[in-house]
Formats: sequence, structure tokens, C-alpha cells
Amino acid sequence: MKFIRLISLLLIPLMFLACNRSKNNPGYDYMGKHDMYYTKFYKAFTPNPVFRDSITNQLPVEGAVARGKMPFPYPGASIAERAANQAKAGLEVNNPLEVNTEVLTNGKAHYDIFCINCHGKNGKGDGNLYTSGLFPAKPTSLVEPYVQSKPDGEIFYVITHGSISGLMGPHGAQIQPEDRWSIVSYIRDLAN
Repeated sequence: MKFIRLISLLLIPLMFLACNRSKNNPGYDYMGKHDMYYTKFYKAFTPNPVFRDSITNQLPVEGAVARGKMPFPYPGASIAERAANQAKAGLEVNNPLEVNTEVLTNGKAHYDIFCINCHGKNGKGDGNLYTSGLFPAKPTSLVEPYVQSKPDGEIFYVITHGSISGLMGPHGAQIQPEDRWSIVSYIRDLAN
């Protein structure tokens, strides 16, 4: 009995000594040799000794596809291949969105962000970049028969990979596929 009292008298002060009010020193934690309580991480743009190239911010593995984000199956490479793929996309790919007010509102919102500077408010190719003289060639009018006669898949292809002439750059990396389809629907509505 005396032994238990002695042990408890020694343990109680040790327990109070273990308590620490400093938030900078949380005390001792043990989780094996890998120290899983406190992850050692490297900031995005700092050197990293773990990788061969010492870059912390690594690109995804080549060919990796984000979950639910299958790539557009019509690549844009050389001019001849792009022309063939653009026509093929026009024949094989249809707009999966049902045109309604929500789709047109989303299409207009994305058009105003990505398209209006070149193609203008009404899609006539009279955007601010052209009218201010900052862009040398007049952008294509989206409301004339040249664009309106094209199938939805072909317009989607041009938004994704850019125009064959190279005057319109690719927007596939900037705009989600569903939003690109909304823009296609809005361009159709814009002509009306």
C-alpha cells in the first residue's frame, strides 16, 4: 500500500510537469520512426530533396486523367490533322446539353469572360481588342452563316483547340467542357 502511495505521489507531479501552456511546444508525441503526427512538407515553390529535379510542384504523370474528366478525343496537331479532326468532330459530336434558360445564362456568363473581348457583345467580331487596334485581324463573326452553319461539335472543337489559322487560341485548358457546350448554345441563340 505504501508503495502505491509513493508511486502516485511521484506520478502526480510528473503529470503536472507534462502539461505545457506554450502553443509553440506541444510536448512529446511519438508515432514511430515516420513521425506521422506532424507531417514534414515542402512549400510549393521551394526545393525538394525527395524528387530528382528538386521541384516540389510536380506536373501530373503523363497521360493522367482527372476523375470524371475524359479528354476531348479529337487532338489538334498539324494544320492538316486539325482540319480533318475539326470536320470529324462536327460530324460525330453532338451538344449533350438541353438548351434552356440555365444553359444560356451559363453560356452568356462564360462568353462574357472569354469571348466578348474579341467577338464583341453581339458576336459580330467587333470586340474591344479589334476596335482598339490591339488585334490586327477582325475576328470571325459568330452570327453570320459561316459559323452558324457549322455543327455544334465543330464549334466546340474550335473553342477547345483554337482556329486553324491560329488567330484564335485554344481555350480547352481554361473552360470546362460543360461550359464550352453552354457557349456553343449561347452562340446559336446569339444569332437569333
